[in-house]
Amino acid sequence: MTPKKIMRTTVFTTLFILALSIGSYGQDYQTGIGIRGGLSNGLTIKHFTQEGVALEGIAAFRWGGFHFTGLYEIHEPAFDTERLKWFYGGGAHLGVWDTDSPFVDGDSQAVIGIDGIIGLEYSLEEIPFSISADWKPGFNLIGNTGFWGDEAAVSVRYIF
Repeated sequence: MTPKKIMRTTVFTTLFILALSIGSYGQDYQTGIGIRGGLSNGLTIKHFTQEGVALEGIAAFRWGGFHFTGLYEIHEPAFDTERLKWFYGGGAHLGVWDTDSPFVDGDSQAVIGIDGIIGLEYSLEEIPFSISADWKPGFNLIGNTGFWGDEAAVSVRYIF
């Protein structure tokens, strides 16, 4: 089994066990941890520091490498729908892309840059999970510089 498959299996198993072990929870949450799927796949953790303000960390794999992203997000009610929020914010990323990246000529290369994010998130009432869809464009400042606009993803988080 490859390391990527082991990670996926571990994450899904952990989330499943946590979901079964929860007896009570609220519709709002303080922290959520889960998986992120899109052109980059990985893990996400979101923590609300105050009402409507969250910090999100993303560890993702792509192009034979990985990158870490830290984001500051503002959450606002969306479409007068309970538990549905739209969010926006920004942050930074750093990582290493391997030679199979369309942005890297030759050996692996480190990248550092800035990111924006905009999306929608819905917290389920019946079970302790949230689902979000977002677009996270970035701009590499160091490494292979330039705009990186194809980071759209769906995240599923266990919330507590």
